[in-house]
Amino acid sequence: MNTIATYLQRTGFDAFKPKAVLFDMDGVLLDSMGNHAKAWHESMKTFGIDMSPHDAYMTEGQRGIDTIRQMVRTQRGEEISEQEAQRMYDEKARLFHLMPTAPLMPGILLLMEQIRQAGMKICVVTGSGQRKLISRLTTDFSPYITEDMIVTAYDVSRGKPFPDPYLQGMARTATHPWQTIVVENAPLGVRAAVAAKAFTVAVNTGPLPDNVLSDEGADVLFHSIKEINENFSKIINQKL
Repeated sequence: MNTIATYLQRTGFDAFKPKAVLFDMDGVLLDSMGNHAKAWHESMKTFGIDMSPHDAYMTEGQRGIDTIRQMVRTQRGEEISEQEAQRMYDEKARLFHLMPTAPLMPGILLLMEQIRQAGMKICVVTGSGQRKLISRLTTDFSPYITEDMIVTAYDVSRGKPFPDPYLQGMARTATHPWQTIVVENAPLGVRAAVAAKAFTVAVNTGPLPDNVLSDEGADVLFHSIKEINENFSKIINQKL
């Protein structure tokens, strides 16, 4: 049984007819996760919270305030308000923006051009709430990404690993799950995409073992955007 057939069996859909690709941002569009991991560690240390680089990769994709509230709950046994979590997240964002600008992920513009030539839509679905980072998208990825095709932490009340962000992306692109491909590098993002019943492509661009992503239910796993480029036509033509 090929990958598409397995996807249809998983979801119960009759057909796979892709019309849109929904991308996560950090670690997929931008090679930014190293900066994020460092900013998380340094900022949370000032609040007495121990957040390792591993923690940053494992919680990637969640809304930042949800990650912070979770870490405080685990380490202090306390519940803090969204307002307090936002104050802490603002410090993380400040430190992140002092770091060198993260480059585009190699091969990502070529992949977007493939998608455009296939007549498909592109949307970004990120758990980020860092406005400066998000504003890069319409500049660095013009003409492929427009402002109305970006879903952020501010657009949902329940972030990843809930399916809500990807369901919002489907609403923006006017597609159903069986018409949607998601590209994700984070375990919680993969879980969200699978829960939304999208065809889920995991791309392992970080230090986590492959099984951390595949165990969340990814339909296929690659190790670079270049690999996705090489296999994209097989996916949309259902030959993978």
